[in-house]
Order: sequence, then structure tokens, then C-alpha cells
Amino acid sequence: MRFYAYILKSQKHGRYYVGSTNDLQDRLKRHNAGYNKSTKDGVPWELVYSETFLTKQEAYKRELKIKSYKGGEAFKRLINL
Repeated sequence: MRFYAYILKSQKHGRYYVGSTNDLQDRLKRHNAGYNKSTKDGVPWELVYSETFLTKQEAYKRELKIKSYKGGEAFKRLINL
């Protein structure tokens, strides 16, 4: 099984969301269907970045690392800004 750390961008307000999952396509569908309270307001979302990992722990660790960038230069490099 594969796991993913990912970044979504809201097409509505331009904000970003960072998460991790074992099913990237299903997770994106759920974000866009409004199932996640923290992303419901930003629908529609588009996937702008993802990384693949072999374990859930690795994906989650990467999610936390990306979140620690807080929109700084390292974050901008990931999404090619």
C-alpha cells in the first residue's frame, strides 16, 4: 500500500491545505464534496503537490514538515511559486 503527503489549493480563495492519506484521489473527492470541516469553505480544491511513501508514518511525518514551512520559501519551492 502507498501513502501520500499532499498539498491542495482552493480555487475559491487561493488558500492551501496540507494533508496525508492512503488514497489520494478519494481524499480529493471528499475534500471537494465538503466532508472535511476545515476545507468545506474552499471548494473546489485542486491537487498542486504530492509525494509517495511506503508507510503511513512517513507520509504523516512529511505532512508535519510541510506544515512547519508556514508558507515560507521552502513551501513556495514545493509548489513552484
